Amino acid sequence: MDPNEFPTKGNLILAKNSLALANQGYDLMDKKRNILIRELMELTEKAQNIQKEIDITFKKAYAALQKANIEMGIMNVENISYTVPEETGIRIKYRSIMGTEIPLVEAPPPSQKPSYDFYHSTIALDEAVYNFSRVKELTIKLATVETSAYRLAASIIKTRKRANALQNITIPRYTTLVKTIQTALEEKEREDFTRLKVIKSRKGTTS
Repeated sequence: MDPNEFPTKGNLILAKNSLALANQGYDLMDKKRNILIRELMELTEKAQNIQKEIDITFKKAYAALQKANIEMGIMNVENISYTVPEETGIRIKYRSIMGTEIPLVEAPPPSQKPSYDFYHSTIALDEAVYNFSRVKELTIKLATVETSAYRLAASIIKTRKRANALQNITIPRYTTLVKTIQTALEEKEREDFTRLKVIKSRKGTTS
């Protein structure tokens, strides 16, 4: 038998404290889970909206590119595409939501100055460049939102497991332990009281 389960007043106090901590821990886990679920739902909705915007922008970009290929020639458009600089300024930072690290992907704003000569281009090419640049921005946002959603989902699963362990194992165990120790102490007090009455009764008869 665990010494902490012996029916003593000290163990009763320890068991009650452990039960109180377990209940408090469950409440905190339950609140954390609800907050994370609410955040996840908001991110899911945001991801769906961004994905829709990406699909629409992609269609505009490809339509404009097709038109530019017809007006300027595929080879000319391809040569101009080589002037577009490679993106190297993406940075990743993190913020915390209830102890869960959420990534924040940052990229420098697109340059207002085109990398090609307006004289040798058309409006269709300008539209294609603008829309593809917009797709890049939206893709960065979508990557941030989706990664955050995955991390929140994993954290929700861990939080749910901990809350279930507290609710179904720890709390019932200490609840039972408190009742067992209380019952044993009450029984011992009744026995002591009965024994004391018997002793007093015997002393009264002998005197």
